[in-house]
Amino acid sequence: MPTAPLPHVAVIVGSNRRESINRKLAQALAKLGAGKFDAKVVRIDDLPLYNQDNEGTLPPEVVRFKDEIKRADGVLIVTPEHNRSMPTVLKNAIDWGARPFGTSVWPGKPGFITGTSPGAIGTALVQANLRTVMLGLGMTLLGGESYVQFKPNLVDENGKITDENTEKFLQGFMDRFATLVTKLKA
Repeated sequence: MPTAPLPHVAVIVGSNRRESINRKLAQALAKLGAGKFDAKVVRIDDLPLYNQDNEGTLPPEVVRFKDEIKRADGVLIVTPEHNRSMPTVLKNAIDWGARPFGTSVWPGKPGFITGTSPGAIGTALVQANLRTVMLGLGMTLLGGESYVQFKPNLVDENGKITDENTEKFLQGFMDRFATLVTKLKA
């Protein structure tokens, strides 16, 4: 009997920095989910600034982004915190995903929000803000709080989390997220 294909998870990194610590964390989380879901980072740094005037004929980058999210069985958002809120590049992607009215890609989509920063409270404020926004847009979010304080070498050059306690903590979230995505896919 053939096995069912693994669920597909779209990964959105809320930073467009080349050496983003959140990109490194996202890659490590994808490794923790290996065997339970297939993950692919969805590009957001090429999206034009949202403008309702452009909703009539969506820019090709927006069409690509919306299609990638629509095809995904779940969405993993890994983001830094900018000025106690979400980065502009992430908010822009969320807005394009929600528009034009009636074509939102977010309703019913299972999601998990996390992030990292060098600060002691990680990305607690942006995660709270983002939960409000994404729940308002109809996403089904995994419960729990996943704040990760980034320390040098937390993620090694192979994308592995080097701290055993942090790895165990995040593995629990990835296992629960995989279960949520699989249940909602069925």
